[in-house]
Amino acid sequence: MSALTQADHAAELHGPAERGYQLIADVTRWPVLFGPCVAAEVLEKSATDERIRLWALAGDQVHSWTSWRGFDPGQLRVDFRQEEPSPPVTAMSGRWEFTPAGGTGPARLVLSHAWSTADPADSAGIAGALDHNSNAEVGAIRAWADRAEDPDELVFSFTDRVAMRSDPAAVYDFLARAELWPARIGHVRGLDLDEAAEPVAGGRVQVMDMLTAGGDGSTHSTRSVRLCFPGERIVYKQTSVPRGLLGHAGEWVVAAVQGGTTVTARHTVALDPAAVGDVFGPGTTLDKARRLAQGLLSGNSRLTLESAARFTGGAA
Repeated sequence: MSALTQADHAAELHGPAERGYQLIADVTRWPVLFGPCVAAEVLEKSATDERIRLWALAGDQVHSWTSWRGFDPGQLRVDFRQEEPSPPVTAMSGRWEFTPAGGTGPARLVLSHAWSTADPADSAGIAGALDHNSNAEVGAIRAWADRAEDPDELVFSFTDRVAMRSDPAAVYDFLARAELWPARIGHVRGLDLDEAAEPVAGGRVQVMDMLTAGGDGSTHSTRSVRLCFPGERIVYKQTSVPRGLLGHAGEWVVAAVQGGTTVTARHTVALDPAAVGDVFGPGTTLDKARRLAQGLLSGNSRLTLESAARFTGGAA
């Protein structure tokens, strides 16, 4: 095993340090805040710490690990330690630390890492991937902390649930076989799907490029990374989003119920305040933009599930 290697990534904040801390403390928002983060799950949680599982892109590969995180809100600090590092990493720990603005200068954040590998030859590649992701994460937190809008005005979540008289396995297969959607779903005009050879932490990794038609006749393209957990759920993160959004992530959860299947569609969305007027109309408030964005995304989810119900012999 190689010796520990350390690296710090820092930035000044024009917004409040407390806002940056809150963004880091709530891991459920990370897929729409951080470009590399595909999915995040809280496995256990107490008042002072939690265990999480993350899936993240390193280059074009998805990696996954579990981490312990400890919170010190008084010091605006979050410590972390990977419990199951993603090979070739053998150990990884660090901290997010925020310093409020004071007489000596502006607010500041520091993201620190210390890691080791089984083979020192892997160290340079790990350092490069960590440097890329850390710069992206620090830059994202700085951008969000410095915004005029509070993150709660821009980031929101919602859930839709649809019941159908269909076999759960057939419904899951319909959602997983997205390469067939152009022939099955009216608003999907084109779709390319690539699937990795091996699952990552139980999820089959898919990369999906989709062309979607809007109700006004316009089309937009998106790219998504999906994690398919057979028969159970499909988690996704759009790595390229429609204009008007900064981020969009979610999941389909398929559950057997008496008489058929229930599918729960969960969405987490980040609005782009700079594009709200152009996309939703001049003078559109953020509150109205949230409602409009939710309506559009819910509408597409329901169209997909209505198509699933018809194709699998059920009725939504």
